[in-house]
Amino acid sequence: MEKFIRLYSTCVLLPMEDVDTDQIIPARFLKAVSREGFGDNLFRDWRYLENDSPNPEFILNKKGISGEILVAGRNFGCGSSREHAAWALYDYGFRVIISSFFADIFKNNALNNGLLPVQVSDEILTKIFEIVEKDPETIMQVNLEEQLISIENEEIAESFEINNYKKYCMINGFDDIDFLLNKSNEITAFEESRI
Repeated sequence: MEKFIRLYSTCVLLPMEDVDTDQIIPARFLKAVSREGFGDNLFRDWRYLENDSPNPEFILNKKGISGEILVAGRNFGCGSSREHAAWALYDYGFRVIISSFFADIFKNNALNNGLLPVQVSDEILTKIFEIVEKDPETIMQVNLEEQLISIENEEIAESFEINNYKKYCMINGFDDIDFLLNKSNEITAFEESRI
C-alpha cells in the first residue's frame, strides 16, 4: 500500500445518505479477483445512462470536479460486506472518504486497503458541503498523524478517531501481511527465546 501521512486535495461531493456497496460497485462487476480495474465501474448505475454514455448530471462526470477526497452523506458503505467497494473507490483515485457515519464492515475494508474513512460530526459535514458547493476549488487537508481535517482559509477543523494499529499501518504503507513481515526479526527472536 501507499504510505498515507497527509493529504491536500479538492473534494468531490456526494450528498446522498445510505449509499450501499451495491451502488458503489454493482454486483455484476465482481467477477475479477485482483483489485485493479474496479474504478471504471465505480457508481456505475449513476455514472452512466442505459446506453452506456456518461450521465452528465452525475458529479463524477462534471467538468472541473475532481479530487482525492469524497465527501458523502450519512451511512456510507452500508449493505453487503464486499471488499470490492473499497477497491473501486481506491482504484478510481480516492484516498479519503468523509462522512458522518460509516458501516463498520465498509470502514474496516477501507482501512485494510489504504482508503482512509474519516467520520465527522453532522454539523461539520454540513459545513463542508456548504463551503465546497460554493467553491469547488476549496482545498482540504487531512492529517493522519494529528488525526485532524481542516479547510484552508476557513475556521473549520475537526479531529477524527482511528484505530492505532490501522493508523500505524497506513502511515507506513503496510497491509496486515506487511506489518507481520516488518516484525519478522522480533517474531524470530521471541520464538528462539522459547526454545
